[in-house]
Amino acid sequence: MSVADVLKGHRVVPVVVLDDPGAADDLGAALVAGGLPVAEATFRTPRAAAVLRRLAQRGDLVVGAGTVLTTQQVDRAYEAGARFVVSPGLSAEVVRRCQALGLPVIPGVSTASEIMAALDLGLDTVKFFPAEACGGLPTIKALSAAFPQIRFVPTGGITARSAPAYLDHPAVAAVGGSWMVAPDLLAAGNWDEVTVRCKTTVQGKVS
Repeated sequence: MSVADVLKGHRVVPVVVLDDPGAADDLGAALVAGGLPVAEATFRTPRAAAVLRRLAQRGDLVVGAGTVLTTQQVDRAYEAGARFVVSPGLSAEVVRRCQALGLPVIPGVSTASEIMAALDLGLDTVKFFPAEACGGLPTIKALSAAFPQIRFVPTGGITARSAPAYLDHPAVAAVGGSWMVAPDLLAAGNWDEVTVRCKTTVQGKVS
């Protein structure tokens, strides 16, 4: 199964940093209500695998694991029900482990050499990270000219305002962002605002 198959047309992936599995159901409900039933649960917190598991158990979300750095984390993500894996960089070991498990993987790249390494591993979709710090859309335009077979998922510093320009580029498969699941919203349990921001994003009324 490919990355495109898993994302099923969802071109904005909320990047979630959450350490409370008990809040996962409310978060999942807010994403679904907002019309954005996809999430990348990052392995940046001690209970990230438990959060991912709770989200995956809902059945109405496409849930992946983010910030995956090791093959051990790949296994934990797979066992928790992840549908895809995202890494901030390119690890051949992580990629091969995902491939062995049949998990679509989106490794992070920011240079032409890393893209060539991804191609050598049989990949056609990569995470461009950190997108804004690495030159943003102009860099993607330059890289896509050299690598027309690669699709990018830019993540890192992307906002509701900048996302549409990225999504308009044919080399961009999706963008990752946290504006609709901002840490302050999650900490406050402001699920209504999460839903509103998701709806606004889906409707293209980002500003």
